[in-house]
Amino acid sequence: MSKSKREKLRKKQQRKALQTRLIWGGLGAIVLAALGLLVFQGVRPATGDEVAIPANYGEHLEEGVDPGPFPSNPPAGGRHYAGELDAGFYEENSSQTQIAYPEGYIGHNLEHGYVVFWYNCASLSESECGTLKSEIRAVMDDFGGTKLIAFPWPSLDGPVAMTSWGRIQRFDSFDPNTAAAFIKANLNKAPEPNAP
Repeated sequence: MSKSKREKLRKKQQRKALQTRLIWGGLGAIVLAALGLLVFQGVRPATGDEVAIPANYGEHLEEGVDPGPFPSNPPAGGRHYAGELDAGFYEENSSQTQIAYPEGYIGHNLEHGYVVFWYNCASLSESECGTLKSEIRAVMDDFGGTKLIAFPWPSLDGPVAMTSWGRIQRFDSFDPNTAAAFIKANLNKAPEPNAP
C-alpha cells in the first residue's frame, strides 16, 4: 500500500473515531443533564412556610370524630380519617363540603402528597369570587388536576391559602405563578407520596 493511501486511510479512521467520540459525548451529556434534572426535582427545597406536624399525625381516627386541633388554619397535616376525598374542585354548596370534619378526609390526602387550595369568598364580591375560582381551576388544569384539591374554608383569613404536608402558602391576593411554584416544590412531599 502506498504512503498516500495509508495517509488517507489513517485520516478516515481518525475522522470516524472523532465522530464516534462526539456522538458518545453528546449522548453522555444528555444522560447527565437528565440525571441532574431528576436529582434537582428530588432535592428541590419546599416553598411556603413550614408547619410543625404533631408526632401522632399517622393516627387514623374513626370518621365523625373531630381530628383537630391542627397546628395551622387551614390544616397542613395532622390526625385524619382512613378515607380521603377525590381530587377536584369543591364548590361551597356541594354535598361533599357539608360533611362533618372534611379536614379529616383532606388530612389523609395531604399525607398522600396532595396539594390543597383552601378558598374563602366571604370578603369577595360575586365576580371577584368567580375570578378567584377560575384562576385556581386554571392552575389545577395546568397540572392535570392530579393530587390537587380546591376546597371552601370559611374560617380562612383572606381569600386563599395552599397547603401540602407540613407547608402552607398564604395569599393576600391570588398569584398563579406562586401557586404553580408551590405545587412544583411540594407535590408528593409527604409521608406516603406513592399512595394514590
